[in-house]
Amino acid sequence: MSSGLQVYGLCVVVLFLKMFLVSCYQGYHRLRFLAFTNPEDAAVFKRAAQAAERPQVLRAARVWANDLENIPAFFVLGGLAVALGTPAALGAWLSIVFTVARVLHTWAYLAGVQPWRTLFYGVGVVCLLGFCADIALRVMHGFVPL
Repeated sequence: MSSGLQVYGLCVVVLFLKMFLVSCYQGYHRLRFLAFTNPEDAAVFKRAAQAAERPQVLRAARVWANDLENIPAFFVLGGLAVALGTPAALGAWLSIVFTVARVLHTWAYLAGVQPWRTLFYGVGVVCLLGFCADIALRVMHGFVPL
């Protein structure tokens, strides 16, 4: 197994766990206050359904939405870079920096910390663009016109 694939695989696992923990964060804030918007969930605790989610749950939902705009792109671009055999060191560096940036972005989002949230978001996007450039160069390098 290549080192690039190993690093990519580890980053995928870390990002999955990060997203799972965001779900746990939402569940914790619902259970702590027994505040549920779905009637069937509230009924389990013999409570009335709430008209709106708790602020922490809403903030975590926005983290999830942002993750779903960025992390699947990493899964595809990182996997494609490994599959195309782009330089492993660059792919590993981009994967690690992207993963750290997404973890820090989540922390900054949940803590309501600016400008750090935007900075960490931007670092992640730069990494995705780096993968795009790396992949494009690999594909163009392998392209031989007829």
